[in-house]
Amino acid sequence: MYDHIPDNPYLLLTPGPLSTSKGVRNALLRDWCTWDDDYNEAVVQNVRRRLIALSSANSDGYTSVLIQGSGSFAVEACLGTVLSKNSKLLIITNGAYGKRMVEMARVLSLDYTECPFPETEIPSADIVSACLTKDLRITHVALVHCETTTGILNPLEEIASVVKNHNKTFIVDAMSSFGGIPLDADALGIDFLISSSNKCIQGVPGFAFVIARKTALEDCGGNARSLCLDLFSQWKEMDLTGKWRYTSPTHIVRAFYQALDELETEGGIPARFKRYSENQQLLVSGMEEAGFTPLLQKNQSPIITSFLYPDPGFDFKAFYTALKQQGFVIYPGKISQAPTFRIGTIGEVYPCDIKRLLGVIQQYKR
Repeated sequence: MYDHIPDNPYLLLTPGPLSTSKGVRNALLRDWCTWDDDYNEAVVQNVRRRLIALSSANSDGYTSVLIQGSGSFAVEACLGTVLSKNSKLLIITNGAYGKRMVEMARVLSLDYTECPFPETEIPSADIVSACLTKDLRITHVALVHCETTTGILNPLEEIASVVKNHNKTFIVDAMSSFGGIPLDADALGIDFLISSSNKCIQGVPGFAFVIARKTALEDCGGNARSLCLDLFSQWKEMDLTGKWRYTSPTHIVRAFYQALDELETEGGIPARFKRYSENQQLLVSGMEEAGFTPLLQKNQSPIITSFLYPDPGFDFKAFYTALKQQGFVIYPGKISQAPTFRIGTIGEVYPCDIKRLLGVIQQYKR
């Protein structure tokens, strides 16, 4: 466990940015040259190789592409590069981040259709299959694995099986799950998997990445609807020279390298999933004792949990401020159906931290 308390006024119980270790923060303190092999080969290419290895037990057919910006930049880069003028995208939605892909598709003038589900329900594989059967023009399917709108964990295996049976290209926004929930991209038939530096691998914000099946990405040259967010050209440049096409967020990438080291030291993704799950289970048990009800009664991820307001007079701002004064920052709610707030259980956060949080909440309730 890395000591995170002394240098921070509060612990971030959010879905990213999240609390990081002292080791990750210390890695930000050195400057790097974007032209030098000490950075491009020893750091950037090393990170790319390790991301591929984390994505699948059979990762030979994959590559990874790093993109400047937040996770949404990588999602937009992927959609804007992967879809050709003759492609049509089916976007499965049950929260704000699926809806954000819909908005991206609209702005990019992509040919798309939405397959919507309620925010508190997982997508039905049968309905997705029916959509694909009905519209044979659909070539690509996009799904958010963990919708942090609610904390729901969508049925990746079931949807992946449907997409594979229909022989479609599968795009997965694994922003809040990759590195914290075990998955195998090749076994699932995922063609493009998207995440970012400041989620379950526990780096800091500044870049995102796409882990892509090489044969799928090779077909994307000339598709891009943006100069800067051209995933194909970024890949080619990184493979050819090791460099980013435009200024690299050097400090952030080196901190991510350190975060990958710490993930390995912890025991890899299975160990991190175990810790996050313990955090979340402990949180829910303690919150229920304090009189708070989780929004979801099933399909809950270990990433972030939504709780209903306990009564109509509940003052979230006062609650938030009281927790912050005691060293904890939580998240407001994001759903439209009911007033909620959210507490994240990822990052450099351990069961002892959750116990301290619950102690503060129980005192507040009194």
